[in-house]
Amino acid sequence: MSHKATVWAIQQRGLKPATKIVLWFLCDRHNPDFGCFPTQARLADDAEMSISALNDHLAKLEELRLIHRVRVHDPRTHKRQATRYILGFEEGFPQEPTPETGHGFCGTEEEQRADPTPESGDRAISGFSAKPSPDFAQSHLRNPETNLVREPLSKPVKEEEDAQARDSDFDGFFAELLTALGFAANATLPAWWQGWPARTHVRRWIDDLGLSQKRIIETATETRADHPNPPDGPKALDRFMERAAQRDAHATIASAKSQKSKRRRKREEPPRISDDEKAAFYAKMVNADGFLPVSSINNSIRDLMLVRGLVTPERLRMRGVR
Repeated sequence: MSHKATVWAIQQRGLKPATKIVLWFLCDRHNPDFGCFPTQARLADDAEMSISALNDHLAKLEELRLIHRVRVHDPRTHKRQATRYILGFEEGFPQEPTPETGHGFCGTEEEQRADPTPESGDRAISGFSAKPSPDFAQSHLRNPETNLVREPLSKPVKEEEDAQARDSDFDGFFAELLTALGFAANATLPAWWQGWPARTHVRRWIDDLGLSQKRIIETATETRADHPNPPDGPKALDRFMERAAQRDAHATIASAKSQKSKRRRKREEPPRISDDEKAAFYAKMVNADGFLPVSSINNSIRDLMLVRGLVTPERLRMRGVR
């Protein structure tokens, strides 16, 4: 673990909470002397998310130039090893993106040592080939001149309907936001709140900061305590929304660390000894003729042995147990 790396991760702003969690755990696996080489399976377990979701957040971090991924191969065997992650604050971080970026590698140690085959490439699944079968090619890649039947364009229509539904939902949310900020229902809005630019700005709070619509409404309502008059435009609320996103990210990271600590403590707790086991252990020593640590047998242990009939009162007195 590198304290410098985790502090750097916390200082990054404008990330969605889940993306920031991935960055934090990536930095938590960073070693100042040797670098950062966690597998995807390890990162996914740390962040408590699926491999596919982890890849989405890693791609976003690389797009934002916060990390750089490099495939690593054994120089002797040429077998692929765990991906190296170069963090943005490290010396040697590339100034410009290069095409030689790779994804992490998940699975067992045996799978990590496996060399990808030419047929399967990076996304190969054991037992399957990336090449389409001849039957599939003949049945689906037909000559356009002979295949005169055209399927109805249902997908574009469905996508348009979904887009309209999302716009309708956003309009309702935007109206609720204006009400929370103190605008009357039929009032004339200031120019900065009119049209698509205002809506696009508000959408950035969702897309870039990772805030939910409910969280935005809550934050907007909180601002009324110190600023009862409605803000001139959405840009005036950026600072409040960024702080809300940062608080959410810190709370999520703290919760994840707490859960991780609980799991670690649970693994480290010694097994609990039952009363039956205690009674049998000491009864065996009482009934034997060897050394007996009388001082370690208190009244409760004595009663446990007597109730279970493991020893007799006479034997206890004979051995010096009162």
